[in-house]
Amino acid sequence: MKVFIIGISGAVGGLLAARLIERGSQVSGLVRTKDQQRRLEAGGVSTFIGDLASMDAAALAPLLHGMDVLVFAAGSNGGMKEQTDAIDSVAVDNSLAAADRAGVRRFALVSVFPEAWRERDLSDDEEYYFAVKKLVDVRVSQSGLDWLILRPSLLQDRPGQGTVFLGPAAMHEDISREDVAEVLTELLLQPRVHRQILELTSGPTPITDAVRSIIPDRPRSGELLP
Repeated sequence: MKVFIIGISGAVGGLLAARLIERGSQVSGLVRTKDQQRRLEAGGVSTFIGDLASMDAAALAPLLHGMDVLVFAAGSNGGMKEQTDAIDSVAVDNSLAAADRAGVRRFALVSVFPEAWRERDLSDDEEYYFAVKKLVDVRVSQSGLDWLILRPSLLQDRPGQGTVFLGPAAMHEDISREDVAEVLTELLLQPRVHRQILELTSGPTPITDAVRSIIPDRPRSGELLP
């Protein structure tokens, strides 16, 4: 499988790339600096240097030719509204359009829990961020691509525990970035996981079992069983 990751220089994107390569996939991604390029290419990742916030669909599309999957794992993390618009909204729309131009049918978005941080007194910029993320989830789900939206709960840097809760609705708690990357790897390697919004948090179920539990019982018309 050939996978292109937008946000590959981030924590989840980098962990995902390493796991996919371990599983035999070819991984490419977009980076901002030469240092990021050298670090990732040392791990077997093909990279392109570019500024996501300023790249339109026409600029992104040539990078995606021959890819099987486009993963959008970038995010502004609730910063200023202008940055949220550029990265979490416009860049996702451009990525969807670029995938369509390049003939990449599968599109996976790493999103957020819509109700995350409801216990906190959020700033206007943070409230705007969550509103934008929800609207973008809607647009992705209405696209013509074979999409997947993964909503992890509060991300932590602790080691992965290898067990999670994965399903259409979950309580917002927290989860390690390592477990998020492992779940996303398993999801991408399952061609029958498509057009689903999945929420992900810490839980008792081994990751392979959690992913297996959300695979449809029957394949789509014309789809071969693995």
